[in-house]
Amino acid sequence: MNEWSEETRCILGLVRSKNCFLLSGGAGSGKTYTLVETIRALTQLEPSSRIACITYTNAAADEIRDRAGARGLWVSTIHDFMWENIKRHQTELKQVLRELIQSDDPTLSRFTISGADLTREDIINDLVDEIKYREYVKIKDGIISHDEVLILASRMFERYPKLCRIVGDLHNHIFVDEYQDTSPLVVKILLDSVRSAASSCVIGFFGDAMQAIYPGTVGSLHDRVETKEITEIKKEQNRRNPQLVIDLANQIRTDGIEQHPSDDPAAPNMFCGSVCKGVIRFMYSSSASIEKVREKLSWEVEGSKELNLTHNLIASQAGFGKLMEAYDGDKILAFVKRIKNYLKENVEENPREGSTFGEVVDALQAGKKGSELNRVSPTPAMQTYIDDHPADMKMARETLYEKISRIYVSKDQLLDDTKDSPDAKSRPGSQRDELIQHLFRIQGCIHAYQDRKYSEFIRLTDFSLRSAADKVFLRDAISKLAGDEKNLIGDVIEQAEVAGLIKKDDRLIRFQEEKAYIYARVARLLFSEFQNLYGYLEGHTPFSTQHKTKGREYQRVLVVLDNGGWNNYNFKNLFEGVGSDSVRERTSKIFYVCCTRAMEELAVFYHNPTDAVITKAKEWFGDENVVNLDAS
Repeated sequence: MNEWSEETRCILGLVRSKNCFLLSGGAGSGKTYTLVETIRALTQLEPSSRIACITYTNAAADEIRDRAGARGLWVSTIHDFMWENIKRHQTELKQVLRELIQSDDPTLSRFTISGADLTREDIINDLVDEIKYREYVKIKDGIISHDEVLILASRMFERYPKLCRIVGDLHNHIFVDEYQDTSPLVVKILLDSVRSAASSCVIGFFGDAMQAIYPGTVGSLHDRVETKEITEIKKEQNRRNPQLVIDLANQIRTDGIEQHPSDDPAAPNMFCGSVCKGVIRFMYSSSASIEKVREKLSWEVEGSKELNLTHNLIASQAGFGKLMEAYDGDKILAFVKRIKNYLKENVEENPREGSTFGEVVDALQAGKKGSELNRVSPTPAMQTYIDDHPADMKMARETLYEKISRIYVSKDQLLDDTKDSPDAKSRPGSQRDELIQHLFRIQGCIHAYQDRKYSEFIRLTDFSLRSAADKVFLRDAISKLAGDEKNLIGDVIEQAEVAGLIKKDDRLIRFQEEKAYIYARVARLLFSEFQNLYGYLEGHTPFSTQHKTKGREYQRVLVVLDNGGWNNYNFKNLFEGVGSDSVRERTSKIFYVCCTRAMEELAVFYHNPTDAVITKAKEWFGDENVVNLDAS
């Protein structure tokens, strides 16, 4: 036992007494190391142990599997684990799926059926084949994707106690890596269903609530600790950051974990037996640009990272500015929203059913003058945009008002789950919309084929390879999609459909029906625009957003503090200690994650701060580390 770390020994004690546990550790504490060490210890002490370890991505699963090298170990993504345990029970699975299809619950819209010629009853009656789990969804064919798996699994485990007992009997221990990023449904399944039915199955969670920066995740297990359903073990060492970054991070945290440098002389942040001091700077200016900040730092590109909260500046530099405009700059849709808001306040003027947007605008403007006319007219900025985009305005005017007024579009739907390097982890269940997901599959197929990653290609494609002629056809089809610089996005989608490479699924068909305006706008853009976006999404550019840097580390990190127009974050309120508690909490977590990426030097840039912000910066960073660029 003495060969194991203190945290692992604590875990082993809890496992022996059949207690569920939570290992909480800050940035750079070596949580995955403890997870792997625990697996090794259990397999050494109990060779017959059956351990399941579930994490968020295939890359993370591969890493744990390789490092643990243990027999009797199941390692997979969360979605694969859930599917593996429900897929054998097809009768029950179909019954639950039928109920979800019949449900009128708006939160279950992913189970609705696209195609006016099919009713829900038709689909329910036709579910005779085996339900399958794929990268895409086609409910009428019994095909589900990761978005549906967790919901189905949750219903299955909730309804069938026998299923819970089977899973509990199959595994003595179930460990969840990076628990804070998992769906609340996963915690509910494991603790409320499996654990309740099989008390001998120990559930263990590894992660850090302070690094819970993705929406829709469980975030924290504090409530489960409070009710003593699980026992918390704190891992407070830090193997990554220099002393000054550790000191800064401890001031940002508010959950009782206070990190200290690792006592391991081989840790990356140790040098000749002592922790590296490092360099931190808080830089501010009322006039200097980000270029001046970079010039002042004079960092080498290699080993450095610039972190931004917003993608907008990155888009133009990376070559997908027009796509970004369609998702985060369309002032025609802003005008639609202006009209929609007016009608909410003036219900007596609601349009007739079946009216186009143009007919609604014309009817509202008729007979109005002055301020009343202004309320139903474009703002000057909107009008300038409309004048510059006459074809888009014509299309909007010809679209049914009830359809275009329901369109919601945001840059998250375009850019969510952007990698900061090619080998970074992907996160399933992202907010990318159905069109971008479909294009991502097409480009993913192209890349996999061109890179000779044929197993990956087969996983992504709908193409059936049966003969030598098929190989020639496939080669030509890929060449045509990838090689023509004049290809438009809409043409590529149709070519991929006709070739059988990537077929349109329920999600894309529904998108084409419900968001025809957006689809038409994007379809007219060059496919190279999306290919540039794909390169950014996959981490082939020197930029990164603050969200995607989690789990990474760099010698030098520059953090640009700019809310980017997001209401969910406010760096000013964080430093001043005012405003909504929830917004400050979200902001402190993203700031904590950013600062703790730095292995040697950390620089933070704040444009035009208040005196209160500067005062807090001096408290956190130290007077000598706060730099006014206007004075230099």
